[in-house]
Order: sequence, then C-alpha cells, then structure tokens
Amino acid sequence: MKQFFIIAIAAISFAGCVKVNFNEATTDPGVRDTTVIPTTLSGRIDKSLTLPKGKYTLVGFVYVGKGAVLEFSPGSIIVADASVKTALIVEQGAKLIADGTAANPIVFTSSKAAGQRREFDWGGISICGYAPTNRPLVPAPITEGGSNRPYGGTDAGDNSGILRYVRIEFAGITAENNSELNGLTLYAVGAGTIIENVMTSYCGDDGFEFFGGTVNCKNLVSFASGDDDFDFDFGYNGQIQYAVSLRDKYFDDDDANQIECDNDATGTGALPYTRPVLSNFTLIGVYDTTGLPSNARHRFGNRWRRNTRFEFRNSIILGSWGNGVALDGDGTINAFLNGESIFRNNAVFSYNKLLNGSFTDASATFATSNQVLLPNATLLATLTNGTNLNTVLANQNAAMLTSPFALNAPNFLPAVSSPVLTGANFAGMSAFFTSAPTFRGAFGTTNWMQGWTSFTPQTNVY
Repeated sequence: MKQFFIIAIAAISFAGCVKVNFNEATTDPGVRDTTVIPTTLSGRIDKSLTLPKGKYTLVGFVYVGKGAVLEFSPGSIIVADASVKTALIVEQGAKLIADGTAANPIVFTSSKAAGQRREFDWGGISICGYAPTNRPLVPAPITEGGSNRPYGGTDAGDNSGILRYVRIEFAGITAENNSELNGLTLYAVGAGTIIENVMTSYCGDDGFEFFGGTVNCKNLVSFASGDDDFDFDFGYNGQIQYAVSLRDKYFDDDDANQIECDNDATGTGALPYTRPVLSNFTLIGVYDTTGLPSNARHRFGNRWRRNTRFEFRNSIILGSWGNGVALDGDGTINAFLNGESIFRNNAVFSYNKLLNGSFTDASATFATSNQVLLPNATLLATLTNGTNLNTVLANQNAAMLTSPFALNAPNFLPAVSSPVLTGANFAGMSAFFTSAPTFRGAFGTTNWMQGWTSFTPQTNVY
C-alpha cells in the first residue's frame, strides 16, 4: 500500500479512522457530518463519512471498511492520483453511496490534465459483498489487482450501497501479472445494491466485471474499453436491462469481447452456474476497421464459454470485428441446445461470420473438431429458428440506428422505420424487466443517456 499522511487536529485521536487532509479544523471525521470537508482520501475509512458536492482526490488504495458508509453528493468530482496505483475498494459490510442525478452526475476520473488522461491511469472502483458465488467460502475468494480483500457469502439480498448517475473514466490498472482492476468490479454484490445509470470510459481492462453475486442493473454504458465491456464469472446470477457498448480502435493484448462469460476460469461444473439474464443491449463494434494493427484483439459481440449458461434477449449486436456470437465448448453449447441458455429476439451483424461454435463431441451432427472455431450450420439454424426469432442483418446500416459509430457524439436511437423498433418479447422474464417496450436494443424513442454521459472524457475540464 502507498504511504499516506494526515494533518493532526488538536485533541482528536482517531487511529484506524479515515486518513484525510482537511481544509479547516472540524469535528471527528468518523462522524457522518457534512461539515467535514476533506480534500484527500487515502488509507482506510472505518467510520461513515458524508461529503458535500466538491472535488476530492483519491491517493493509493483507499479502503472503505466494514460498517462504514462513504457518501459523495451529486455533482462531485473525484480524481484518482495517477502518479501512484490508486483505486477505491469497498469491503464486505461497507457501503458506497454515489447517488447523482442526470443534471449532476458524480464523476470518478484521472488526476491528469485534459488531453493527457488515458486508460490505466488508476484502478477504478471495486465493491465486495456477501452474495453467493460458485467459489468455496473457506477460504474465501480474494479480490484481484493487489487489493486482496475477501468476498462472497450466502446473502443474495446483500446491500453494498448505490451507484446512480456515475461516470468512471481511465481506470483498469494491472497491479499484478494476470490480475487487473477494471472500471467497475462487482465481487459477490447482492441484489439490495442499486446500480443504475453508470458509464465507464477508456478502461484499460474491462468496463464492468461481475464475479458472482446477484446484483441487478439498468442503464449501463461501456465506452472504449481496452478489453471486455461486460464480463461475467464465478456464478453471477443477476439481471441487466438497457446497456450500451461502443468500441474504439485502440487494442489490448487480450481478447476483447463486448460480452464475455465463463462459469469459472477452467470451465468446471461449479454451482451456481454463471447465468446472467440480459435484455435490451446495444453492442456497437469498430465501424472503421482501417488502421487496425494486425494484432488487434477486437473479437466477438458475445462470447459464451467455459461451461456457462446465459439469457440474452431483445438486443442488437452491430459491427463486431470478429464474430457476432461465439459459443465455446461442449458444456456451453449443450446448455444452449438443451434450453438452459436462451438467445432470442436479437438483431445481429458482424464483419466476420455471424457465429462461431467450438464443440468436440464427434457423435453430434453439429460438431467441429479440435476446438477450432468454425461456423456451425445446425447451431446457426437453431439461433434463427421460429422459436428464437433472431434477425441476421445484411450490413452495419441495416439496423437503421441514427449514428451509432460516431465515436465522440453517438446517437443510438433507431430511425422511424428501423426494423429494431419492433420484435422484442419478454415472455417468461421476471418483473425486473420493463416489458412494455417493443424495441430491440437499449433505446426506442427516448435517449436515457441525455445529460449525464460524456463521450469526450479526454478533453473534459474538471
């Protein structure tokens, strides 16, 4: 952990409390009191702290300890010191309240000046909960990226706070080999937590990663991630409606998918199976493929692999550099063909073939050999049959979205005569999903991104 310091205040001793720098003498910073106005947060926060609208700096790994609530007010700007490895880690039993508004979003970003910020400037936000995963409880699994905190439990309704109308920019540091921090990493976060209207931008690793848990989300935006936009693992069983990803051309040395989903790292049958239930996603790939380096790893719109289950409905996959849909491995494909997974009422176009299927059962008529990713006619027929009603689009313009590839000023709303304004079906889905819309993708005629998102984070002045 990076070293930190504190300005002493006479007659106050608070070893183990929040390490902050104060603008003025004040009361015990452990008390949840809006008269306490720190400018810098570092080390541990072990008592609750409410901060008014303002600009704050995170330095090093900042931990919110069990029982503490860290609250930022609408309109606050939180900059992460990019000169050290910085991240905000919310431990089990703690809460982060970042409850902004469309007019006053809360922004977590790099400390660098406008024009100098880039991916990997800091480590983003990690939240640890007590919801179930498919990892053993003893010993508890530990968070990645050098933060090394336990997560997981048996409380599906666990509450880790509120993130609403929040932007997270230029995160994704690699603190250790093969162990990265993302934009927003949710470790066993429970369904009592509110995650709505959250945008990640230029994260060096994933925009959003879910390690187990049951948290439900609405209105998510992943912009220009270096690796995956939405990554699910370790038994995640939550629901998400309305989400967007838009890719930039810069590349990562890992396979970068818009959705990546595994049961676990080796594809075991550990329970509960990872099974996200997703509806109304708009996944926009790299439209201008000129200038992409030969080792660019922009891959699949959906990559379901390593014995996972899933439900993906009422969505648009448009312009994936690799295949639109990839189902890898016997367990994943069998689960789909057996009805444990659902891919239904979606519209898909990719520059490469629509589908990859990786399967080794030589007795099956749809098998491919040696795990080579090849198009699979039987699997494709299943995806587009009368039950699943998926649409294969002719080209990147066939969805008739307004300007989905405009990197710094996109408009994802469908044109008046767009085929994706109809075709959604919510039969059998839970009450969490708003079932009134007929449109596929994240937008109908209303732009819920208005006001609080930004597609120009590199040049914004904070």
